[in-house]
Amino acid sequence: MSVSAPEEPEARGGLTATPFPRLAQRRKATVSIVETVETDKESLAEMREKTREEPANFASEARNGEGDLFVPNPPLDGSGLPAEKFWNLPNTVTMLRIAVVPVLVFLPVAQGVSGSRFMAWAFIVAALTDWLDGYLARRHGGRDVTRIGKLLDPLADKLIVSTALIMLLAIGRIPLWGAVMVVVIVGRELAVTGLRGIASSHGQIVAARGPGKIKTIAQSAATAALLFHYETFGLPAHGIGMTLLAIATALTLWSGYLYFADYFGWSRSS
Repeated sequence: MSVSAPEEPEARGGLTATPFPRLAQRRKATVSIVETVETDKESLAEMREKTREEPANFASEARNGEGDLFVPNPPLDGSGLPAEKFWNLPNTVTMLRIAVVPVLVFLPVAQGVSGSRFMAWAFIVAALTDWLDGYLARRHGGRDVTRIGKLLDPLADKLIVSTALIMLLAIGRIPLWGAVMVVVIVGRELAVTGLRGIASSHGQIVAARGPGKIKTIAQSAATAALLFHYETFGLPAHGIGMTLLAIATALTLWSGYLYFADYFGWSRSS
């Protein structure tokens, strides 16, 4: 007795009957669905891994690419602003410059020729690298510019110069009458720093001016010469230092006035 295959269903009432898929076709369709699901799982896993490792690049691709992708919010710090990496290269250079400050505090126990030269060269290296941290932060489109770096960079300059002048005054290399110049220089730095803080709270920027940059050079040169103190390269370092300090004090007063006049509009109102 032979068993014949079932006949295809006939069309009834003018309708076309759809044949039921055979077993091999059903298995093929099932394998295709499973492969699609596995592919989707792998794509989702890759997307999550990419989001975790490179959130900035992933967000950029999500904005520029086609389709809707999930873009995670960047992590925030305690102030509610996007978290920033502190120990990048520019901030590390700035912190190394600030590390010169406690070295200068030991000037009273290093007043000999060798100690004075060591202190002077440490100050010179810190002063010359003032441009380095700014350059490193601004390269690559300002990728390494941070809020804390904007605070620490100018603060480092003021700490180094102020500490050196105060210690020079303490050990008598700046005479007592020269204390007026030290007070003027340190007071002006504090006043301009406060002015910049007020301006930034209103969304304004008090940019560095030409006289201010010349003042910084004069201050650094005067401080370095006074730290050498003894004859250096055949030149009277102390006498040169006191002369430059007087010039730096005059430039300090002039540049400070320009900062305040520009902010409060004194020059425009006159």
